[in-house]
Amino acid sequence: MITAENLTKVYGQRTALDKVSFEVPEGEIFGFVGPNGAGKTTTLRILAALLEPTAGHASIDGADVTKQPQQVHSRIGYMPDFFGVYDQLTVGEYLDFYAACYRLPKQRRVKIANDLLDLVGLSERRDQQVDTLSRGLKQRLCLARALVHDPVVLLLDEPASGLDPRARVEMREILKELRRMGKTIVISSHILPELTELCTMIGIIDHGRMRATGPVHEVIRQLSADRRVRITIIADQERAVAILEPLAAVRRVETADGAIEATYEGDDSTAAEILHALTAEGIRVSAFSQVDGGLEEAFMRATSEEVG
Repeated sequence: MITAENLTKVYGQRTALDKVSFEVPEGEIFGFVGPNGAGKTTTLRILAALLEPTAGHASIDGADVTKQPQQVHSRIGYMPDFFGVYDQLTVGEYLDFYAACYRLPKQRRVKIANDLLDLVGLSERRDQQVDTLSRGLKQRLCLARALVHDPVVLLLDEPASGLDPRARVEMREILKELRRMGKTIVISSHILPELTELCTMIGIIDHGRMRATGPVHEVIRQLSADRRVRITIIADQERAVAILEPLAAVRRVETADGAIEATYEGDDSTAAEILHALTAEGIRVSAFSQVDGGLEEAFMRATSEEVG
């Protein structure tokens, strides 16, 4: 659905993007994360056919962002990090205006506005002036604006920026519903814990270069400093610890909240060997699961000097 291949953007002597490549299949929610100035907004503007790359190619649903910008615009909904609203309009008038920009007929515009206001929870505010809305409600309205022409792809630049915790949760639920409706979504954000729950894929960018990309938990696993397993056993915890500690692959063994966590060096087969070492000694294991270090740890490692 979305393809970026060696995207490069140079401003004078500064390289904002350096051969950025990634793919987002249809129906995925792709979290695009990186420090300030890493190149997230530049990438989104290129994907939205609002900025031409210095080199490289990108396409949205088969349409080339450089050669077919009008087709790209018809297939995407773009929500920038800083957005303007027409303060003298009501919420309903605001959506009607943008629907008219896409040359939608009047009768259809009324239904579209009603459906979108219902989707983002603003139906009761149809006649309220836009400038009286809170920031969170304005964000929801701008998301509705990006949907007026029923795009297949959404490009959202920091959609939860400046929102309070409740508003972030509400925005997250709206985005989940949009995915259920078949939308492919790219979100740039700094709120890492929420991306772990919301996104199906992740891309980490730093200094204009992609450091990691792929399914969320796969990226986390690849970038975790250590691999860990959490083991719950039925009795014999001390004996289980005594069995684990001498194993060559095991680096550290800790107990917490009634479970054992073993840090080890190796892959999935190594984890299987750790489990076998316990069961072979008669230890009854009731749960055995991988523990990842979380998106924050993956992000810090991906954006450190030692990676890439």
